Amino acid sequence: MQHIRILSAKKLQPNQRQYLLNAGFAVTEADFIGIKYKEFAARDIADNLIFTSQNAVKAVAEKYGLNLLAGKKLFCVGGKTRAMLEGAGGRVEAAADYAEALAAIITEKYRHETFTFFSGNLRRDTLPEMLKEAGVALNETEVYETIVTPHKINAVPDGILFFSPSGVEGFLKENTIGNAVCFCIGTTTAQALEGVAGNIVIANKPSVENVIIQCINYYK
Repeated sequence: MQHIRILSAKKLQPNQRQYLLNAGFAVTEADFIGIKYKEFAARDIADNLIFTSQNAVKAVAEKYGLNLLAGKKLFCVGGKTRAMLEGAGGRVEAAADYAEALAAIITEKYRHETFTFFSGNLRRDTLPEMLKEAGVALNETEVYETIVTPHKINAVPDGILFFSPSGVEGFLKENTIGNAVCFCIGTTTAQALEGVAGNIVIANKPSVENVIIQCINYYK
C-alpha cells in the first residue's frame, strides 16, 4: 500500500509529526514564512495588553523580557498564546479562539478601559476596527514582521497542512496545489486558497493539533 504523502507548510514539533507518522503517512515539512522581531519602544503601555499570536509574546520577551507583563491584565487569542503568557507568570483576564470573539468580550465588559495591542505587520483589521468602532481606547505597537520565504517543493503531496494566509502565499509563489486536499487552521487561511484549491478542510478548533486530527480523520 502506498503511503499518503502529507506536506506541512511549517516545521512541526516532534510529537506533532509523530501523530502523522503513526497514522502511516509520509511526511514532508517546510517553512514558507519567517519571523523578524522589530525594534519598538515600551512607551505609553496601557494596563491592558492584547496578544493575538505567540510571535507577539516572543517579540516582547526578546526585547524587554516578560517582566513587562507584571501587573498587567492580559487579553489573548489562542490556547497556546494563553499558555505561553501564563507560563511566564502573566494574568490572563480573557481569551478566545478568534480575534472577533475576543473583541466582543472586550467591547462588552471592558469598553471603558485602555488597551495596548502588540501586533505583527500582517495582522487582520478585525480586532482593532471592532474596538475602535465601539469607542475602546486602543494604541497599537507593531513588534514583529512576517516575511514570506518561498521555495520549490519537489514532492507531490496528497494533502497539505496550512497554518496562515502568509504560509499559503509563500507556498503558492513556487508551487501549485494540484489535486491535493488542503487542511487549514481557520477560515482566513482557507480564504487565501479560494480559487486555487478544489478541496479544503477547515479545523474546528484553531490549533496545529486539530489540523493534524482533521487530516488523519479524512484519510481513515
